[in-house]
Amino acid sequence: MSYVFPPAALVVLPVVGRADVFPVRRVYCVGRNYAAHAAEMGADSREPPFFFSKPADALVPGGGDVAYPPLTSDLQHEVELVVALGKGGSDIPLDQALGCVFGYAVGFDLTRRDLQTRAKDKGHPWDMGKGFDQGGPIGALHPVGEVGHPEKGAIWLKVNGESRQHGDLSQMTWNVAEVIANLSTYIRLAPGDLIFTGTPSGVSTVVRGDVLEGGVEGLGELRITLV
Repeated sequence: MSYVFPPAALVVLPVVGRADVFPVRRVYCVGRNYAAHAAEMGADSREPPFFFSKPADALVPGGGDVAYPPLTSDLQHEVELVVALGKGGSDIPLDQALGCVFGYAVGFDLTRRDLQTRAKDKGHPWDMGKGFDQGGPIGALHPVGEVGHPEKGAIWLKVNGESRQHGDLSQMTWNVAEVIANLSTYIRLAPGDLIFTGTPSGVSTVVRGDVLEGGVEGLGELRITLV
């Protein structure tokens, strides 16, 4: 079989302590999964989980320089626990959901908030607010066998050394197992899928030249510079 042009390279993530890499299939994100962030966005604290997507090639493995996106004057940061699936399925029972997890990482869900807000006001999709080029910096994956399933621990982000976000994984409205089980009722999950699990409060605007550093306890840190 030949192609009319060379296909895009597969997006892969490094795995801590291993030479082989993790091939990414799809990237899902959970909206407003921390009560305080939901409140700062003007929502109730215990809404049913809802989901949106980023393209896999929006990921920036390892962080580093990230291009400030066009058509926005309000780029905002969101630090998140990212779940990487090694197994999938549809209608996954809650008590089997964690068995699908390969590992965890730190991720940033960069958001063109002004575009997202205008889309929400008009009832339009969020794609251009969330799914832009380099909108998903992500750290290396830590296998479950090494870190277990984090249920609590600090999640934080600094901009130019100043603390902007600080929360705890225990503050998630919907835990990892609940997120996987619920998402699997909408679509068939598969190995290689990533799930960004939401962000604590404190999101704020960043500009070119800003350095963002964030982390999740036990999963290391991620650093980017907006250029």
